[in-house]
Amino acid sequence: MSSDVAIPPVFQRNVVGNWGADGQRWLTELPSVIDAVSRDWDLELGAPYALSFNWVAPVRRADGSAAVLKLGVPESGHLADEAAALESYAGHGAVRLLARDDDRGALLLEQSAPGTPASTLVPDHDEQATAAFVEVARRLHQAPSSGCPLPELATRGEAFSAHLRAHPDDRLLPRLLVERAARLFDELCATATDRVVLHGDLHHDNILRAEREPWLAIDPHGVIGDPGAEVGPLLYNPDPSRRDDNLLALVPARLEQVADGLRLPPERVVAWGFALCMLSEVWDVEGGGTSAGRALDVALTLLPHLP
Repeated sequence: MSSDVAIPPVFQRNVVGNWGADGQRWLTELPSVIDAVSRDWDLELGAPYALSFNWVAPVRRADGSAAVLKLGVPESGHLADEAAALESYAGHGAVRLLARDDDRGALLLEQSAPGTPASTLVPDHDEQATAAFVEVARRLHQAPSSGCPLPELATRGEAFSAHLRAHPDDRLLPRLLVERAARLFDELCATATDRVVLHGDLHHDNILRAEREPWLAIDPHGVIGDPGAEVGPLLYNPDPSRRDDNLLALVPARLEQVADGLRLPPERVVAWGFALCMLSEVWDVEGGGTSAGRALDVALTLLPHLP
């Protein structure tokens, strides 16, 4: 590996933990991919941002404009879904996609400036942060085009079944809660009031201050489904691993504001919140997590209010 590409240990663990041999091979090839993409797209690289699952860095284009280069494991397909979602949004509520190379797992993205995340408003100005979420979600939610390659939200429900088969007891998560969430998730998908292109991970740190629009979304996962499903990540972010009663207390007001702002039935927003908080916990367990986070606390808070 080239000495001028630093691979933080946490980044390496995340990549290999998620994508195994494909991830390890990608890390080995990453320096040459960075060089090739930078040359082909005529980019001047800046220092990378904090790395989690993708290699991301600010860049300067040949015309002097600023952009962001994002590289990920091509075999995973997650950046292809991100690209498809951004193409659907066409800059409405999200950063623009400037170029893509699916074979090399590369995206060139509009830079959101100043780029301050909505998480800086929490908890003192949480109503403003939720208003930013509503504003962005309104702009993102549109009907998918004919032939849109994004997956259906309903397919995510398979994670519940897989978890229940692998873990027949309550050792990692309360089985009754997982079963309730699985049934509710399927019911909500089957009774969707609309089908739109969902961001799929719309939370405070994925909503940034911008100049072209007041706020722009980044890092969409890209799925097609019911608009109410967008609420999940908002409820247990920011800092989802921190079990904080003060942050938990913000959930009822967030739910009310989202239901009103997106003109959705409050009972569906509550139900989606519960189902998706439990789905987040299932994903964490299947990813090797050993302790519950705030998503479980939110789910328990919502449980008495389910329809």
